[in-house]
Order: sequence, then C-alpha cells, then structure tokens
Amino acid sequence: MSTSAWTSVPHDPPPRMAAAIGGARPKYAPTDFVTLLWRERFLMLVVFLVIAVLGVGFAMTLKKSYTAESSLFVRLGQEYVYEPRAGDAGRGAVPNIDEVIQSEAEILGSGELRERVIRKIGFAKIFPKAARKYAGATPEGKRKLMIEGRDAIGKNLKIQTAPDNSIIRLGFQHDDPEMAEKVLNTLLEEYLIYRRSLLIGGDSNILQRQRDIFSQKLSEADAAYQSFLTTNDIGDFTAQKTALTQLQAQVEQQKYAIDAQLQDRTGRLAVVETELARTPAEAILYRDVDMSASTKLAQLKLDREGLLARYTPGAGPVQDINAQIAQLEAGLAAGRTNGEGARRSGPNPIWQTLATTRNDLRAEVAALQQSQAAYAQQVTDVNTRLLRLAQLEPQFNELSRDRDVLSSNVRDFTVKEQQDEAQRQMSAESSDNIRIVQRAVAPSTGKSLKKPVLALAILFAGFTALCAGLLRMFLRPGLQTPASASRTLGMPVLATAGVKR
Repeated sequence: MSTSAWTSVPHDPPPRMAAAIGGARPKYAPTDFVTLLWRERFLMLVVFLVIAVLGVGFAMTLKKSYTAESSLFVRLGQEYVYEPRAGDAGRGAVPNIDEVIQSEAEILGSGELRERVIRKIGFAKIFPKAARKYAGATPEGKRKLMIEGRDAIGKNLKIQTAPDNSIIRLGFQHDDPEMAEKVLNTLLEEYLIYRRSLLIGGDSNILQRQRDIFSQKLSEADAAYQSFLTTNDIGDFTAQKTALTQLQAQVEQQKYAIDAQLQDRTGRLAVVETELARTPAEAILYRDVDMSASTKLAQLKLDREGLLARYTPGAGPVQDINAQIAQLEAGLAAGRTNGEGARRSGPNPIWQTLATTRNDLRAEVAALQQSQAAYAQQVTDVNTRLLRLAQLEPQFNELSRDRDVLSSNVRDFTVKEQQDEAQRQMSAESSDNIRIVQRAVAPSTGKSLKKPVLALAILFAGFTALCAGLLRMFLRPGLQTPASASRTLGMPVLATAGVKR
C-alpha cells in the first residue's frame, strides 16, 4: 500500500548552510500542528477509543450509593457532673457544651460502637459480597474481616458538629437504601446503650468492694475495741470516766463537808469539856425561906386596924402597935429578921446537860472521823481509777477514732453505693440529655459517579490521544511540511511533490 507525503525537493544547499543541515532542529508554526496531527488521526482515534471504552466500561460498573441522614440533640447531663468517689474536692464540676459535643461525637465514631452495629445486624447483611468469605473464615480471619468491616463503616459514616451548636448530624452511605437506614438507626440505638455503659457504667462493684474492705477493717477495729474493754474490765469507757469524774467531785465535796463538820464538832467538844470542868457536879436543888417576920408584920397591921375601930389614932394601944410595926419593918428592911429555912441538894442539871452534850459531841466526832477516813479512801480509790483510765485513754481514743473513721467511711460508701445504683437505674431507663431529632429513613434517591467518571474518561482519552499524536509527530524523521523546512533551513521551498514508499 502506498501513501503520499509532503517532502521538500532536494536542492544543493549553499555552502554556508551545509554544516548546519544535519543538526538542524525542525521549527513548527501553529498551522503545522493542525496538519501534522491530522496525519496522525488514525493513531489518535485508536488511542482515544481504547481509553474511552475502558473508561465507559469502568463507569458502567459503578453503582448508586444511598446516604441516610439523622441528627441528635445533645445537652449537658448528670453523667458529666463530677462526683468524686471519696471526699468533696471538685464536686459539681462540669465541662462546657463544646466539650460535651466532641465527647459524644467521639463515642459515635468509636470502633467498638461500629462493631456492635455489625454484630447486631450481621456481617453478611451489611457486606453481602464478603458474606461467603466471612462464613468460611477461621476465627482469626473473621476478626480481620470484622476490623475491615469496622473501617468500611467508618469511611461511609459522616459525623458533623459545629461550635456552639448542640446538634450532631450523622450520615451513612450504602449501596442499599434500606440497609443505610437500618445501619444508621441501629448505630443510634447502640449509641444510647453504649454511652450509658461508658459514661455511667465502669465497674459497678468498685464502691461495694471498697465498702467491704472498710467493713472488714471496721470488724477488726471493733474486735480490738471489745478486747480492750474486756481486758481492762470496762463497760463503757466514756460513761465510766464521766461517772468517776462526777463521783470524784461528789466524794471530795462530801469529804470537805465532813472535814468542816468534824472541825466544828471538835471545837464545840473542847468548849463543852472546858465548861464541864468548871461546873460542879452537884448543886442545891431548892431551899425554904423564913416568912415568920412578914407574917407577924401583917398580923400587927391587922390588929392595928382592929384597934382603930375602937380607939383614936393617938390612943396608947394604937401608938404601941404602931411602934411595933415600925420596929418590925425596920428589921425586915435591914435583914435582921431573915433566917434560913429547909434546903435540898442533888446533881447539877447544867453539869448533866454539859455531860450529855459532851458525850453526843464525842460520838459525832468519832462518827465524823470514820466518815472522814471512808471518804478519804473513796477519794483515793476514785483518783486511782481515774488515773488508770487516764493511762488507758490514749489507746481508747485511738481505737475509738479508728472505729469512728471506719464507721463513717462505711456509711459514706454505703450512701454513695446506693446513690450510684439509683443513678444507674435512672440512666438505664432514659437518656434525657440525648434526644434523637431525626431518625434515619431510607433515601429515595441515590448518588452515582457514572457521569463524572465518564466525563473524566473522555477527557483523559482525548488528552492521551493528543499526547500520542504529538509524540508520533515529533518522532517522525525529516521535515514534515514545506513551511517547517523553510523555517528550519532558512531557504525558500520552491516546489513539493508526492512520494511513494
């Protein structure tokens, strides 16, 4: 088969150009490219068709993908409020809403949550192409396929958040719209369960174990405390110490009162004994007084009155009796007519009273001395017992302090355990701070990359064909057009003729 080509007519070059022809580089104008590329149209067409067919075939293999969407409304919940296990340091601290949103987004995108979704729905249902391979795989192979499935869900899962926004938007892409909906809704359901176990779960028995540890220590402390009381013969240390302190005050008060009474009775006894020594044991009980002179004087006065009834006051008998009366009155006044009558003596009543008082005081003094000795002994006993309790008090205080601290810890951890259990139950029943704004629904329209791939394939095929044509054009030997030959050699081309290969 013969073809024609444009070639320059051989000429004898000028002598000055002979050296430069062999190493000259062809020079082309834009119009030359059109002509030369047209010559390579068959090669370019073949390259274009091959690449375009391959691109179209690849685009035809692409399937539509469906994206299911949903959204969550997240608020600050009780699980984010810091509650220390022991003590009150930092109690009530809460993060800001952005930190809460980021935490929830991390939980939504966790691999554990994606694996839960795969296990609940089934690996074969989500990835039907790998179902047979998964069914016949070994446990290690299944584990690797599960990891690949987790990664595949992670690539197709989109989680979008925005600053100062409590909404989390979710999207999941799958070839099956029903499966896209099911996977995303299952993800939301498992998320509500998984976040509770993650944020509130933890070790539910840690408080119980800690309480049991403190209870065991409290039992040991109680045993040591009871052994201490039994060994030292003490029923209630505090009550006994209080009773002994009160008894000490009472005994000392009574001892001081006995001392004062004894001192008073001893002083009175000394005074009574002194008076008793100066008082005679016997005394005149009574004596009779001689009243004859007074009686006679009264008789004389009566006789004078009788005489005056018969005589005048100046009569002799009246004068005589007046003289006798005057004389007798003078004697009475001078005490010349007094005489002792009968008298009687016996025990002195004062001495007897003093003796009785002395005896009573001696009995009281003896009794008070015995009481004083008894109270002194009681004071000594009470002080001894108080001193013994004072020596035992540091050990008792240590045992009591340990018991009180351990008892308080047991009580606190019991309260915390009950509160934690109540919080778990309430959190297990509901998630008030997480609300599903929109559940996923099966999308009615899907997205496909066929058109973009077709466009890219055609563009790539055209670009490759052009590059092939240019490469073939530049690799051809000789000067391809008269204009190129003229520009390259610097000589005019006078004529062209077709040649046959």
